[in-house]
Amino acid sequence: MGQQSKKIIKRRRRADYLKRKKEQAKLGGLVKKPAVKKEATTAKKAPAKKAAKKAPAKKAAKKVEAAVEDTAVAETAVAETAVAETAVAETAVAETAVAETAVAETAVAEAAVAEAAVEPSAEA
Repeated sequence: MGQQSKKIIKRRRRADYLKRKKEQAKLGGLVKKPAVKKEATTAKKAPAKKAAKKAPAKKAAKKVEAAVEDTAVAETAVAETAVAETAVAETAVAETAVAETAVAETAVAEAAVAEAAVEPSAEA
C-alpha cells in the first residue's frame, strides 16, 4: 500500500512540475527571483571597523598588554601542570620499577634458598 501511494504522489508532483515549467516558458523563459545582495550588509560593517581604529592608542596598547599577560599566565599554568604531571608520571614509573626489581630479587633469593634446600637432601 505504501509503495503505490508513493508512486502516485511522485507522478502528481512530476505533472505539477511540468505544468509550472510550461507556464514559465509561455511567460518568456525562466523567471528568477532577485538574489539578496550581500554587499549592503558588508557596507554597514565597514564603518564599525573605522570606529574601532579611532580608539586612542593608549587604550589599545593596554588591551594588548592585558591580553598578552593573560596568555602568559595561561601558558605558565599549562607548563606548570605539564611539569607536575610529568613528575608524577616519572615518580610512578620509578616506584613501579623499584617494586618490580624488589619482586625479581625476592624471587631470585627464594629460588636460591629452594636450590640450597634441595642439595643437602640429595647428598644424604
